[in-house]
Amino acid sequence: MNKLRNTVTLTTAAMLLALAAILGMLKIPVNQFIEIRFGSLPISVAGNLFGPIVAALIGGLADIVQFIVRPTGPYFPGFTISGAVSGIIFGVFFFKKNLTWLRILVAETVHTVVVGIFLNTYWLMLLYGNKTYMAILIGRLPKEIVMIPILTVLMYGIAKAVEKVRGRIQAPKEA
Repeated sequence: MNKLRNTVTLTTAAMLLALAAILGMLKIPVNQFIEIRFGSLPISVAGNLFGPIVAALIGGLADIVQFIVRPTGPYFPGFTISGAVSGIIFGVFFFKKNLTWLRILVAETVHTVVVGIFLNTYWLMLLYGNKTYMAILIGRLPKEIVMIPILTVLMYGIAKAVEKVRGRIQAPKEA
């Protein structure tokens, strides 16, 4: 949490939060249960730069900001938990690590399985009825699988760009 005491770090985290909220609201609807979104990209950058705690805050807060700016129904805390878990996953896989294709692919696969397939499907089941888990899962599974390579390629490109400016946006080492 001391990381957020640096002005540049706090500003960067706030921009990533805003970007995550905006990208999370922009969606490509496929059907009632399937939407293609890119809100996890800024959360992965936060995990890379600041670690799992700050990335979890950004992921959870992005969901709350999305609800405040553009509510699409009643607030449901499950999706806030999903956002925070996303930040934890990306922070654990990316923070202070060499970001290779394989590391990003594994992180995105774990993220997709834990958040996209299990958590979000469970939240949708709670919202739409107890007996619909398998029906929702079967409908969501192809989209989740297709998004893994797409998000992996995007994350890799973003990670390489972030590497070039990392020194300017991270808090200096404490003495």
